[in-house]
Amino acid sequence: MKGTATVLLITPLFLVAFGAPSRADDYEASIQTWRQNREARLKGDEGWLTVAGLYWLKEGDNSMGTDPSSAIVLPEGSAPAKVGVITYRGGAATFAAAPDVTVTSDGKPVKEMPLRDDTAETTDVLSIADLRFFVIARDGRHAVRLRDLNSPLRKGFTGLSWYPIDASWKVEAAFVPYDPPRTLKVPNILGYVEEQPCPGYAVWKRGDQELRLEPVLSEDGKELFFIFKDATSGKETYPAGRFLYAAMPSDGKVVLDFNKAYTPPCAFTPHATCPLPPENNRLTARIDAGELNYGHH
Repeated sequence: MKGTATVLLITPLFLVAFGAPSRADDYEASIQTWRQNREARLKGDEGWLTVAGLYWLKEGDNSMGTDPSSAIVLPEGSAPAKVGVITYRGGAATFAAAPDVTVTSDGKPVKEMPLRDDTAETTDVLSIADLRFFVIARDGRHAVRLRDLNSPLRKGFTGLSWYPIDASWKVEAAFVPYDPPRTLKVPNILGYVEEQPCPGYAVWKRGDQELRLEPVLSEDGKELFFIFKDATSGKETYPAGRFLYAAMPSDGKVVLDFNKAYTPPCAFTPHATCPLPPENNRLTARIDAGELNYGHH
């Protein structure tokens, strides 16, 4: 018994002496894992690097194929000259395949079917060879978004780069709720402004500066979504700004981990419809943490 007690007493000393993981090590490892997962999602089949086209639907028939005369022109050599037609009427889209062309949805051949857009619980995705296409709704309009699993953007991707991990940029900010909640005017690259629910604002001090950001709610309403730019934008980081998600406030506090701030999809494909920072989220301070502009090394 005496020997056993001695072992238990010296075990912590051995852990310290031989480099037991510290909380700082655990934090750094968690950020590294998050960043690796971020890059894996970006490069995945459903990542932004596969987005190869955005085609706004016009009322009536919208032909699709590699034929240059098509309303929706697919990448050369990726599909037949005539793949089919998307008929768009009154905000509803229906796809009809061309004769002798195999288009599938959920692995099953499709001749004709209505297409639920990305506001529905389930978005209908059609496939032909390495192409995927589906309907999205934006600002009262509808478009076909195209994915190409062999996209040149995906093949030529050179990897993400980041600021060094800095635990001081994991900020516990005060969260001041709006009562009643307000709406925030969020512009996008298409030139439209969308009003989105804003439950309050986060405020904290960095040195002698007080910084403040207003979030909108995430699509599922379970997180806060911050769209911001700062003094690094257009220099080390993406010119239009960056994105950051945070857990909902607790006890009047919200944790903003800027080591997880990331670049919008528009940096990786010209076919995204990115939101831009609202006016109050354009900071004059530097937030030198998180993801650097793509190609910045």
